[in-house]
Amino acid sequence: MSTVKKVAIIGAGASGLTAIKCCLDEGLEPVCFERMNYISGLWHYTEDVEDGQACVMKATTINSSKEMMCFSDFSIPKEYPMFMHNTYVDKYFNMYAEKHDLKKYIRFETEILRVFKTGDFLNCEKKWNLEAKDKITGIKESLVFDAVMVCTGHHANKYIPDFEGISEFQGDIIHTHEYKHSKGYEGKRVLVIGIGNSGVDTAVDLTTNTVKVYLSTRRGSWITSRMAENGAPADMIFGNRFGLFIAHLCPKLVNGMVEKNLNKRFDHKKFALQPKHPFFGAHPTVNDCLPNKIASGEIVIKPDIKCLTKTGVRFLDNTFEDIDAVVLATGFKIGFPFIDIHSLNNIQKNEVNLYKLIFPPNLENTLAIIGCVQPIGATIPISEMQSRVVTRVFKGIVKLPSKAKMWREIKNRHEQIARQYVTSQRHTIQVNYIGYMDELADMIGCKPNLLKLDPSLAVQCFFGPCTSYQYRLTGPGAWSGAREAIMTSWERTFYPLRTRQLNIEEKPSGSVSRRSFVFIGFMLLAVPFAAWILNSWSHHEYRIPWTL
Repeated sequence: MSTVKKVAIIGAGASGLTAIKCCLDEGLEPVCFERMNYISGLWHYTEDVEDGQACVMKATTINSSKEMMCFSDFSIPKEYPMFMHNTYVDKYFNMYAEKHDLKKYIRFETEILRVFKTGDFLNCEKKWNLEAKDKITGIKESLVFDAVMVCTGHHANKYIPDFEGISEFQGDIIHTHEYKHSKGYEGKRVLVIGIGNSGVDTAVDLTTNTVKVYLSTRRGSWITSRMAENGAPADMIFGNRFGLFIAHLCPKLVNGMVEKNLNKRFDHKKFALQPKHPFFGAHPTVNDCLPNKIASGEIVIKPDIKCLTKTGVRFLDNTFEDIDAVVLATGFKIGFPFIDIHSLNNIQKNEVNLYKLIFPPNLENTLAIIGCVQPIGATIPISEMQSRVVTRVFKGIVKLPSKAKMWREIKNRHEQIARQYVTSQRHTIQVNYIGYMDELADMIGCKPNLLKLDPSLAVQCFFGPCTSYQYRLTGPGAWSGAREAIMTSWERTFYPLRTRQLNIEEKPSGSVSRRSFVFIGFMLLAVPFAAWILNSWSHHEYRIPWTL
């Protein structure tokens, strides 16, 4: 059994909070270091801009629905909106911290300057040394821990490309890291470079005050909506095991169906947005307002830029636009400069070599990176699952494979990402929510076995939204409320919409059509077969669903 007892946690955002809780669940002693005077990380909005500190803009609403983004044993209040503004996300994290009394383990306004080890890395008796600085007093101190969980995320260190003429441009240039709101852009013509979620959200927000917004993109993007048919959250409709099963069987067919459905909302080609890559070839962009803003002329889509001049921008199609300000939505650099390990403080092109995107393979298993993933789905439950795995590895309950096997999996992951996604720094840590969660759950024995569940629960787990509650049904950390949470997730989703009494007679719910009988029969046959298939896939070393 491991001798790990004291664990240092760096960062008190979503990942740091659940890391503290998971340490407590396993009987470890966590001490969390937070450089700011608040929790929630980037989801705590502030007007201040600080280098190395991620923060959402004032208008940011989360793209994941509340049932798909919550911690696995703590449902978001049913009264909260199905898609929460950042203020609600911040409130939820504070509720989570209060319920589990997590704040007493946090040292606020304490910055970690250096994490290092002395002596032989293979000697498990060696400890981790942390150099910490009190931001109020300026006093530095050295601390010693058995293990370290790094929960600083990957949205803090901005990436700024070296565009031709950028030094000559006389207008304002900022990164989305510094963008808070459209105040100060009144009457201006603004160029946003980058069509990821941050870029599109910024462009839409700018239209409230600007004369014109130009949105530059190198390759275009598929634009998805938060809501699917009948106003249901898209991630709850499509984020299920049945969809994963079908996508594995016929990925090209599913890809074509998705693209056709997206073009029904608006024709991406006519709106100058359609990329050459298939839908599952890049991380999609989620925004409900962009098509309307393009249709109304408030946002104009432009190609990649050729160069900047003193007063404007020339694009690759040789068109020129007068510009007053530029916002760079060019992403972030992954890095951990405070960790005195070459493989982690010298990351090139965001290529991170981590086993399961958590563990550096050349070290003993007492250092873990939490939340350094970009999922097609919610990040928060993934950080929680990573922390559940890590704490059991720290305790010696879960054993990691040999270094050679870990390196083979890392190599396979890089190769599979290269095959599926267009080449980009943003795709190096890409994962699919269900596939990755199942991989981690398999490591600690909490992956749901549909064949052992009662029929109604099995059907819901297979065809219904794959919420994090599924990973609390069995195994270590099982939660007695998991079944009810799964069966009532749709009720909580739509509850906040009941703001007006409708005197409309509902159709009787007792009648069952012939189509329903066919569907029920299909489910009874499909669930055990698909469960067997998915369980067999879980033994693969690594997999990225939706590969084309």
